[in-house]
Formats: sequence, structure tokens, C-alpha cells
Amino acid sequence: VQLQASGGGLVQAGGSLRLSCAASGFTMDYYAIGWFRQAPGKEHEGVSCISASGDSTTYADSVKGRFTISRHNTKRTVSLQMNSLQPEDTAVYFCAARRRSVVDLATTSTYAYWGQGTQVTVSS
Repeated sequence: VQLQASGGGLVQAGGSLRLSCAASGFTMDYYAIGWFRQAPGKEHEGVSCISASGDSTTYADSVKGRFTISRHNTKRTVSLQMNSLQPEDTAVYFCAARRRSVVDLATTSTYAYWGQGTQVTVSS
């Protein structure tokens, strides 16, 4: 089982990045997929989650209107489009697969598989 996050990098404030999470070794179609982030000295934060069917999404208040999550089950990938990035978005971003089909960012114990992180750095 593997979740591979990619697409991070260095961008100026106001810029955009698109993160991708590629799944292998399990049937992603039955799992909600979430994105989380952790900045130095800060707590782990749920960013966004998409349901197994893709018809339901949820976002942290801090990213609403700027980030968009989407999934492509046939391609076994989930994307996170991040626009209007700000320095406070700087963090390592992780994707994870939830043992449920519905969205939830709060109950991290229900996430079965976690990928390695990808660094996002936003300069001011």
C-alpha cells in the first residue's frame, strides 16, 4: 500500500501549486482521501477531504475559496489545487486514505494509510 504525494515546491505569495496524491496497492475507490499539513512548531492540520464518490468535499476555513480538491479514480489520483498561496500555507503536505467513504478531517484515527509529505514553501 502506498500513497505518493508530489507537486510541492517554492512559490511566491499569490502564486499557485497543484499537489497530486497517487495511490497503489489498494482500491482507492472506497476511501475518502484527505490532505493534511504540518508547519514547523504547529499542530497537524486537516486541509481538505473528498468523499469516495467525489461528490462531497470539505475544507479548513483557512483555505476555503483558495484550494480545490478533486479525484480521478480511474487514474488513482487525488489533486489539490492551491491558489492565492500565502506564507502561512508553508508546511509539509500529506495525503491520507480514510477507512470511510464520507468526508471527515477531524477523526484522523479513521485514516488507514498515509503518504510521505511534500514540502510547500511560500515566500513573502
